[in-house]
Amino acid sequence: MKVKQLTRGLGLAICAVSIAAQAQERPQLSQAMFVENVSNDGATRAVKRADQLRKGDRVILLVKWNSNSANTGFTVSSAVPRELAFERSSVLSQAVSIDGGRNWGVLGQLVIRDKHGERIAAVEDVTHLRWKIPASRAAQGSGTITYSAIVR
Repeated sequence: MKVKQLTRGLGLAICAVSIAAQAQERPQLSQAMFVENVSNDGATRAVKRADQLRKGDRVILLVKWNSNSANTGFTVSSAVPRELAFERSSVLSQAVSIDGGRNWGVLGQLVIRDKHGERIAAVEDVTHLRWKIPASRAAQGSGTITYSAIVR
């Protein structure tokens, strides 16, 4: 699997930003994807820009934001590409969706109901992530959110 397939989908996924005051300028978003390589003995870890991905690779996705609005918080939403299984985020207070962004909550409280019954949603069920950037943080002008995932 080539990374181009994933980054194309990722570019479309990280386009949602909502701002409380619509008159304010929208924050600028950019993203990058890296692959983590660990040596066979587990002693060495290297992170490099993702050129090619294989099933089982751990990827690190960076969402960078720049804001010119000192007194308006905003929300960044990102779809997790279907080819990836979410692991964790650098911002522990993120909201997650397990149904394509229709409903939001926190892991441990969201429930999946299917023909097999009910179960608590797990990280691999996450379809979307949402981070609230408060006005105090937006006033700093820029920031980076990272999350890791495994290639399915």
